[in-house]
Amino acid sequence: MKALVFEQFGGPEVLHYQEIERPTVGPDEVLVKTKAIGLNFADVYRRKGNYHLSGQPPYILGYEGAGIVEEVGSGVSSIQKGDRIAFADVPYANAEFVAVPEEKAIPLPESISFETAASVLLQGLTAHYLVHDSYQIKEGDTALVHAAAGGVGQLLTQMITILGGKVIGLTSSAEKAETAKNAGTHEVYLYGDEWVDKVLKMTEGKGVDVAFESVGATLSDSFAATRIGGTVVFFGMAGGDPAPVDPRMLMDTSKTITGGDLWNVLTSKEERIKRSIQLFDWIADGKLKIAEPVQFPLKDGKQAHELLESRKSTGKLLLMP
Repeated sequence: MKALVFEQFGGPEVLHYQEIERPTVGPDEVLVKTKAIGLNFADVYRRKGNYHLSGQPPYILGYEGAGIVEEVGSGVSSIQKGDRIAFADVPYANAEFVAVPEEKAIPLPESISFETAASVLLQGLTAHYLVHDSYQIKEGDTALVHAAAGGVGQLLTQMITILGGKVIGLTSSAEKAETAKNAGTHEVYLYGDEWVDKVLKMTEGKGVDVAFESVGATLSDSFAATRIGGTVVFFGMAGGDPAPVDPRMLMDTSKTITGGDLWNVLTSKEERIKRSIQLFDWIADGKLKIAEPVQFPLKDGKQAHELLESRKSTGKLLLMP
């Protein structure tokens, strides 16, 4: 089979497309012929060597995708050859075939395309736990969403709206601000402006109920824009490490900081399927709209990585076998 691989850590130029051995399916696994593969920033971090990789080169990136079951392990009972499935946390997905553990296979309804599934699962499940587990959005809440034009940001904005909240978005450009508005933000401010002052003015000096912080370097500003007794959800640091948080500030303002990681939530097959079904239902009902993904042939993965790292893209990038 063909796969996108690399032998050493570095920039997009280390990626290349080559023939490798097809994975062997264990008794509790199924072999999936991939139809669409999601590209995520975690793939960039792994390519650079920031995240640990097991095994020996050639390394294969990718943790998210969708396709058709080609072969079923001897111990698998809930999946048959020909089934459409998706997966959100299975390694070595940047290939024509992927071995997927039965417990991580998510049944894909006919109403959801392979492209949509590969576009929504990791980012959609992330947004889902943020608004249900890290902070439960309530009717009338005002939320601040960082990087509101990004993949998670657009989905997070829509979910907050579905649950009755209002979103103030932050983006880096006027073009991205339009994308955020199209996703349903009530208002959008640019990082280059005095956005904390603008958020406070819009909320009559009180601040937002919750800030979803994914930039890292802006953590202290998120606290400044959050009301007394409010919450900051820290779930990413795309813009650099955050400054330390002073516990005395938390005490004096009764504010809360909580962290979030998807893998602490997707701990069972039941959780994966239950949460995925809600995503698929929202999409089928037209409540959750998925931006048209930018597609690259898998062999052109280098160019896809370059675009992702440029931060000029909005929405999802897919690799197509």
